[in-house]
Amino acid sequence: MTRWVCLLALLVAGHAAAADKVRYCDYPVYPPISWSDGKQVRGLAPSVVKNLFGQLGYEVEIVVLGNWKRCLLDAAEGRVDVVLAYSTAQREQSMSFSTVPVLREEVALFINRQHPVTFEQLDDLAHYRGGLLFGESYGVEFDRMVARNNNIEWVSDSHQNFGKLVRGRIDFITQERRTGQLYVENLPGGQDIVALPKALSVDYLRVAVSRRSPLATRMPDINAQLQRMVDAGDIERWLNESEVTYRDMINLPADAQ
Repeated sequence: MTRWVCLLALLVAGHAAAADKVRYCDYPVYPPISWSDGKQVRGLAPSVVKNLFGQLGYEVEIVVLGNWKRCLLDAAEGRVDVVLAYSTAQREQSMSFSTVPVLREEVALFINRQHPVTFEQLDDLAHYRGGLLFGESYGVEFDRMVARNNNIEWVSDSHQNFGKLVRGRIDFITQERRTGQLYVENLPGGQDIVALPKALSVDYLRVAVSRRSPLATRMPDINAQLQRMVDAGDIERWLNESEVTYRDMINLPADAQ
């Protein structure tokens, strides 16, 4: 009888351990927010998620999929628990977003100076060809403009996108300003790629939890812990460290990476 009690206790313990794991989906092509050094996902986003849920008693498993759209779909379906994303009405149907933002982000238009783009209002972009990554959304009005004009080429890789901008195959890229400037610093032919001073939009990166995940009931705890991290200066420190680490990696000789 004792043997069966012990076996039952082990099964229960194993189930509890499995329940304590958080599946976090990342598409690491947005330095310094998230990027890959070829071995692991680095950057602000994984640092926030691992520390946030570690403080709440969870182990974090990082899941990397082929594009950002796959991450959002898996979160909507409950195959992963967490992503970091902008809040939209469509996404809020399947995910709960933190009220405490992780980071304020300014979305900019990157253009090639050899092919000037006039941008004063959103409808101006209808006259140009743009490039975005699968799954990206920059607000309801922008998404409507894209759907109305069918003027976006969708790709899964930022290097491919910026390469097309250098060669003049597209006219603009919509990109978080900080991330885009990091790409351009070491981009072959990037001396002509600049960000327009006028921002397309300002948005906030938030922790998004699948409504099908058991974590959805812990949003008050998630917000409270996020606020503690913001107040302590942890997020700003991790962001600065990630920028330094990314630049160091890019500047390493190829045989040292």
